[in-house]
Amino acid sequence: MVEPGRLRVAVDATPLIGHRTGVGEFCRGALGALAARGDLELTGFAVSWRRRELAHRALPPGVSGAQRPMPARPLQLAWRRLGLPALEWFVGDHDVVHGTNFVVPPTKRAARVVTVHDLTALRFPELCDRSTLAYPALIGRAVRTGAFVHTPSAYVAAEVIEAFGAPPERVRAIHSGIPERPPPLDRVPDRLLAPRTERYILSLATAEPRKDLPSLVGAFDQLAADRPELGLVLAGPPGWGEAELAAAVARSPFADRIARPGWIDDATAVTLLGAAAVLAYPSRYEGFGFPPLEAMVRGVPVVATDAGALPEVLGDGAVLVPVGDVAALAAALAEVLDSPGRAQELAAAGCRHASRFSWSACADGLDALYRDVVAAGVGGGRR
Repeated sequence: MVEPGRLRVAVDATPLIGHRTGVGEFCRGALGALAARGDLELTGFAVSWRRRELAHRALPPGVSGAQRPMPARPLQLAWRRLGLPALEWFVGDHDVVHGTNFVVPPTKRAARVVTVHDLTALRFPELCDRSTLAYPALIGRAVRTGAFVHTPSAYVAAEVIEAFGAPPERVRAIHSGIPERPPPLDRVPDRLLAPRTERYILSLATAEPRKDLPSLVGAFDQLAADRPELGLVLAGPPGWGEAELAAAVARSPFADRIARPGWIDDATAVTLLGAAAVLAYPSRYEGFGFPPLEAMVRGVPVVATDAGALPEVLGDGAVLVPVGDVAALAAALAEVLDSPGRAQELAAAGCRHASRFSWSACADGLDALYRDVVAAGVGGGRR
């Protein structure tokens, strides 16, 4: 490692624009904790011509937003085909450039780090949209041109090493923290719940195929007949799995007890989460998993699949069932719903486990990674 000192680090803050996904939560949490360290000179840049100011306004104190305008489509095409222009032209000289969302721009001298959140596009291309399918080629180029890789879990780190032949010493697994949220509302707004439901199963996810929300609807169908007070709340924006999910809800004999409030703000999400009987997370594949950790830290029982990194991240703080097994998902949910003692036991285990995750620990790991990549003396990446 290099000697402690003040490194200049440019971080891609584009994911802070608009409604935050898991990548946006990582950017917000990691940047805030890195800025709090005080030993880094941080610049947050956005690959956007018109909306870059939205990202700059979301930067935490201590992070500069100084940059030249960066038109996204022309730049991404030039970076992919030519490996030009170097990022320094837009943000000035830095020691490290961190691409936070599968892509790290070419540089003239700066060392480079790319965050690979998961390998859905490589392992399950049928679950992806067109833009996501470009990620494997971009990751491969970054690895070939000397970039270090950051992943949010050891599971994804092993996948990157296997899939791209990345040197293990240049792939670093660093767990994320848990998103910080505002205080909850006084009560859950009635508009978010189906009528005549006294308790509910909650899902917080975009309607995309990887989240397998139709399986959750199927599991709810198996539970609802014997539990007339039970509802299902599917909170989250529509995605490219919207048609399949809408069809599953339409087929359900209990569709009148399924609420779909769409995208909700942070305070509303915290309120919904705190009042839920259980959080269900039936993903087919995950590289980390923020929603179940958020539930666990708030004492809400979690039932999830054993997909991808979820066993590593959730540990003994959740009930895990096989991917795509609707009957097993329904049985696990019933176990939590019908046994207050089991629900309390699971909630306590979840709180203990979730306490291990923090943004300060994430920042410590990233800081060490930045210093290691500078010490390795690999910069540029324009080959």
